[in-house]
Amino acid sequence: MPHAGGSGITRSRGSGSTPGPHHAIAGCGVTDPARPSQRASAARPVSPEAASEGVGNMGTKVAQARVVEGRELPPVGRWVIDPVHSTVQFVARHMMISKVRGRFREFEGWVDVAERPDDSRVEVAINAASIDTGDPGRDEHLRSPDFLDVERFPLVTYRSTSVRPIGDRFEAVGDLTIRDCTRPVTLDVEFEGVAVDPWGNLRAGFVASGDINREDFDITWNQALETGGFLVGKGVRVELDIEAVLQDQS
Repeated sequence: MPHAGGSGITRSRGSGSTPGPHHAIAGCGVTDPARPSQRASAARPVSPEAASEGVGNMGTKVAQARVVEGRELPPVGRWVIDPVHSTVQFVARHMMISKVRGRFREFEGWVDVAERPDDSRVEVAINAASIDTGDPGRDEHLRSPDFLDVERFPLVTYRSTSVRPIGDRFEAVGDLTIRDCTRPVTLDVEFEGVAVDPWGNLRAGFVASGDINREDFDITWNQALETGGFLVGKGVRVELDIEAVLQDQS
């Protein structure tokens, strides 16, 4: 979404509040979307039993993923996103000839991995004001009512409604809320594996991507070009690289 730091979400960027009811609607009007109920900073060391770990040649714990119907999956449990080792990025067209890349620097969320992959869930809340495209002037415009209108709508949220395996990947369908509009968005998700960090926490990697039309969320600002076309493209590519920590189930 081109021109026209730290982690944790407070105030509207919130920290630690319990989510209220989430109203999934086909149109606009959601002003208080649900948010993840558990922060990434709450990661606790995981027990060997919960982590399903083995032992390496020198006594080092080795993470083990599950295999379900021929697919490698992370162990069952709640995986809280580590924002320090994760990125939420987007790509949009500029002047119809190039691409602008940006990211959100503050977000939180979790992945609930179930015994049956289809019962798994994902929820993410993003501080809209943390948008960063590397240009302060452009970023201020993106925070303005022309685009995200962060004073009125401080959070961008995503809550999955279904997860299903497709080949060696997964498809997550969920409700994306930007401003006061909620629309269904499909993400292509790939599981990257699991590993144990030096402090005994089990970590999993996920890569997800999808496409949205910003005008579906009432973000319609644009400028016509003398050569034809418009300054800002309608389509936005969303890309997530997620590292999440398994919470102790004991």
